Amino acid sequence: MAKFKYKEQHAIIIKVSSEQEQKELFEKLQKMGFTNLKVVSV
Repeated sequence: MAKFKYKEQHAIIIKVSSEQEQKELFEKLQKMGFTNLKVVSV
């Protein structure tokens, strides 16, 4: 089994109802100064 360094991280997941809402919220969070954003679609 490969060895790796574990780094504790914390996150918030926000569920939205559409791709458009996802885009708008992402852009709003960027304007608020958040820089480490990830987009996930499942």
